[in-house]
Amino acid sequence: MQLLAYILIYPFLWLISILPFRLLYAFSDGLYLLIYYVIGYRKKTVKENLNLVFPEKSEAEIITLRKKFYHHFCDMIVEAIKSLTITEAQMKKRYTFSNIEEIKQHENQNRSVVLMCAHYGSWEWIFILQTYVKSKGYAVYKQLGNKYFDKLVKRIRAKYNSYLITTKETFDTLQTTKNKGELTINGFVSDQSPKPWKAHHWLDFMGIHVPAHTGAELLAKQLDMSVVFFAVKRIKRGYYETTFTTLAEKPNDFKDYEITDAFFKLVEQQIREEPQYYLWTHKRWKHRGKTAEDFA
Repeated sequence: MQLLAYILIYPFLWLISILPFRLLYAFSDGLYLLIYYVIGYRKKTVKENLNLVFPEKSEAEIITLRKKFYHHFCDMIVEAIKSLTITEAQMKKRYTFSNIEEIKQHENQNRSVVLMCAHYGSWEWIFILQTYVKSKGYAVYKQLGNKYFDKLVKRIRAKYNSYLITTKETFDTLQTTKNKGELTINGFVSDQSPKPWKAHHWLDFMGIHVPAHTGAELLAKQLDMSVVFFAVKRIKRGYYETTFTTLAEKPNDFKDYEITDAFFKLVEQQIREEPQYYLWTHKRWKHRGKTAEDFA
């Protein structure tokens, strides 16, 4: 069944991917109408999240913000599909870096990097970074249920010397590269909601007390890697600019969870500036109102 699904769906995705950008975003507009008005994908979750973190906003403001989010959400879907056939030149034109020297500085110091980001803006095309640097790229991801689509996603990333690894593979893979003396850039989307009984750290995020993933910080300390945050700004439709901020050059000089706290503060700053570009469909605050002791 997995192969059949791949055979049936892949040609449709490929046809979408070869559309010129003008038609691609027209398709996104149609997709928005379908997802928002017909399917209503996670509209209740999005509204609950927005009401929770923006109690000062009126119902009309929440509705407007929700619609803006879904427009961006659909753009991200079609941009992910576009990754099948987009050229390097197109991607470099549309996904730029304001201070690539921040990453190169760590390379020049012979340091690998833990690269932290949130589900904000667009993280889909970040792998074009590998064309500007010497380091090999890894990104921690959740394996897809369909093994054929999983291989496809991995193949797309590999075009730019960037490779996907599961959480279970992460430490052993990066320890091996360190032992070989290889420089790596290792991407973590670190704003997910962890299982509360496994969480080592809780913090206030958007004014709500929640558990936080600390794996990126822990790995950086174990393997002595610099920690860098990347913020993505949407310039206009289909164009993004990424800016890097070093959170820790020597992570072991920091107290436990200081780096994680700094990361979440920067994420919150992004969200408050332009909230429509955050991924409001995920249930980030589902464990609110609890503490670590509740799950001991």
